[in-house]
Amino acid sequence: MTDFTIPDLKIKPREGGYARGQEGLARILTAALSLLVEQGSKALTLRRIAAECGLKAGNIAYYFSSKEELLRELLDAIISSYEEAFDAIYHAPDTTAEERLERIVMLILEDIKTKQTTRIFPELWAMSNHDPFVHERVDHIYRRARVVLNDLVAEINPALPADERETLALFMSASMEGMTIFAGHDKPWIGKMPAIERIAVKSFLYAIRAMRPGEISGVVQPDSAPQPA
Repeated sequence: MTDFTIPDLKIKPREGGYARGQEGLARILTAALSLLVEQGSKALTLRRIAAECGLKAGNIAYYFSSKEELLRELLDAIISSYEEAFDAIYHAPDTTAEERLERIVMLILEDIKTKQTTRIFPELWAMSNHDPFVHERVDHIYRRARVVLNDLVAEINPALPADERETLALFMSASMEGMTIFAGHDKPWIGKMPAIERIAVKSFLYAIRAMRPGEISGVVQPDSAPQPA
């Protein structure tokens, strides 16, 4: 288990914003998050969000010019909370890169077990299939989330070129995110998550150490790769 937890939202204060305005911004984004978790993306209308936080629909326009702008800030607040937790682990003193990778993996998989994460991200995946704006924003937040994995791969196997590190980080991220529908909150295999965590840590570390430059891109034949220590 990891000692780090991920807060619901990390809302960045707007430049020149006053305290009451910041409170209103937080109320709106928290209400939008609650609707997304409890009722799904169909509930993310400005009218429903306003009702959820006790405002008139017209008041939302004071903070956001459009639903897209609101969604952009909501997704930014969600991913910023992850970045804060990842950053704390990444800069933990007196730890090896392998130890920090293990903590990141454990944090992500433990977080997948929460109701909020299990509900939010599949909703965003579905929205991104039909909405170009959501598609772009979801890709953006996942790219930001993979930065720490990329950096840790570079520490553990500095010989790998940048594009191969990025591909390996993508594989690791997708492997973990895919567990949401199987072992997330209230899912059939949630009881297997401790075993899945152990498999993920060991297999990711093995893959990172074993890969030779060019192997991921197919330049080096896999059977010529050295075995990890």
